[in-house]
Amino acid sequence: MKQPDKMTSVFAKDNPPQSCGPNGSFLADVMTGLASCHKSLPAKYFYDATGSKLFEAICALEEYYPTRTEIGILETYADEMAAAIGDNAMVIEYGAGSMEKIRILLNVLTDPVVFVPVDISEAHLIAAARGLCLNYPDLDVQHVVADFTKPVLLPAPSRPVARRVVFFPGSTIGNFDPNQTVEILRSIGDTIGPGGGLLIGVDLQKDEDRMVRAYDDAAGVTAEFNLNLLARINRELDGDFLLERFRHVARYNRDLGRIEMHLQSSVNQAVRVAGRTFNFTAGETIHTENSYKYTLAGFDDLACQAGFRRDQHWTDEGGMFAEIFYNRTR
Repeated sequence: MKQPDKMTSVFAKDNPPQSCGPNGSFLADVMTGLASCHKSLPAKYFYDATGSKLFEAICALEEYYPTRTEIGILETYADEMAAAIGDNAMVIEYGAGSMEKIRILLNVLTDPVVFVPVDISEAHLIAAARGLCLNYPDLDVQHVVADFTKPVLLPAPSRPVARRVVFFPGSTIGNFDPNQTVEILRSIGDTIGPGGGLLIGVDLQKDEDRMVRAYDDAAGVTAEFNLNLLARINRELDGDFLLERFRHVARYNRDLGRIEMHLQSSVNQAVRVAGRTFNFTAGETIHTENSYKYTLAGFDDLACQAGFRRDQHWTDEGGMFAEIFYNRTR
């Protein structure tokens, strides 16, 4: 088994880390999003080192129910989930972050062959993987820096695996529209191959006020998280956003069944990024994130389109959140 000082980093040529330099995809995506009629920025760029730490703080907030609710489900039903995953599995976590939730499963899984945390934030991923190795010295950990919205090239395991299973917690899948979700699920199917499994967290539809408060906390941590995206553009792309001229907005779109996060300009202003000027009118917003809320049947439909069939699911007593295990059918 792999010891902590032998933890493996993987930067597969088909899955390079996101480049955020002047010639990288960050710049291209920012330029495209700010030039659009309805300005937007991809949510994946929230997660630089500062953004990752702020998100951990959000997860600890009283208003932010998804984290503690999902942890409660995992702790209550971990043995059943481990049985669904099976023995001698390769376990791949998408959007691994702090790797706190996977510990609940690692404590009950039978002889996992390798754990593969996947995340776009390299520094945060490496630090979390090192911490995990200290607590699980016999676990083979091979972390992959990659954008999980595309097929992930997995490292070769040190011994045969019974199946590949993706663990995708945190309702991160809700950040994508339904069409994108189907494509990501298909990509997961390609990654895990025939006989693979998917254990995924899905935030369910519930009281509207409760959902909005989860994305607009009283302490302003989510606002700081949202505004950090502009600060990152300033740092990395020679932007001159004045953060005090933008405010965080969270609202529920009933027609589309999603929470939306925006950054709203408080005045008419011009902002420069990498030498290009973008004009804002007072009240105009930059759409930064969606979080879709589903019914079980609604998410099953998307999973079915991607070649998955629900095997089991687990929810909290209030029915706010679901952990769903799917088997790949094709």
